[in-house]
Amino acid sequence: MTRRIAIVQSNYIPWKGYFDLIQAVDQFVLYDDVQYTRRDWRNRNRIKSARGPVWLTVPVRVKGRFEQTIAETEIADPAWGAEHWRTLVHAYARAPHFAAYREIFEPIYLGPSPALLSEVNRRLLVAVCEILGIRTPITLSSQYTQLDGKNERLIGICQQAGASTYLSGPAAQSYLDEGQFSAAGIAVEWADYSGYPEYPQLYPPFDQYVSVLDLLFNVGPDAPGFMKSFGQAPALQVSSR
Repeated sequence: MTRRIAIVQSNYIPWKGYFDLIQAVDQFVLYDDVQYTRRDWRNRNRIKSARGPVWLTVPVRVKGRFEQTIAETEIADPAWGAEHWRTLVHAYARAPHFAAYREIFEPIYLGPSPALLSEVNRRLLVAVCEILGIRTPITLSSQYTQLDGKNERLIGICQQAGASTYLSGPAAQSYLDEGQFSAAGIAVEWADYSGYPEYPQLYPPFDQYVSVLDLLFNVGPDAPGFMKSFGQAPALQVSSR
């Protein structure tokens, strides 16, 4: 029986495609014991506002170019959550479903902040999964024995998790060695994020590549209908090369 796994670095309030990937697999692994990358999705994302796209960035301490993993990355300012929440309220207070989800997200943003970025991201990730009804088990890459080599590490996690298929986003095609996976008895599949249907947004023109919070606040419980892994919108295309 096929057991599908995805292994992805944690992102801050990621876009809906990230959650489609979680929904489409039997096991999702947060790949957080790898190098933290600056000016990336690890600690920032975009939302819509009346002024256009706005970046929300979690302030973090960076020790050096090659000196810390995502899991080791610390929050630099514990008051970051209040600032982000003010921005979200300003941008989405008029959204049809903002009030319905306020009681879920407001305590996360205004309560005590975890000391580590990975914990912040995971807390928000779990909250969104619960709203969407995603029940895929989420584990951490640090829970697995690590092997040397980029492809070897991924293959090792797949094997330890009992996975027969590795589902990846298209960005990994530049470095992932499918031959190594095949030799280890693991099939590689690629998710295709094209063709997402548009949904009503407060501020046109429509922008597909914003945080999943935009989708939730605008369409509420209808959100799965605008995603690809729930069987309502066009399917999340999965292909082998």
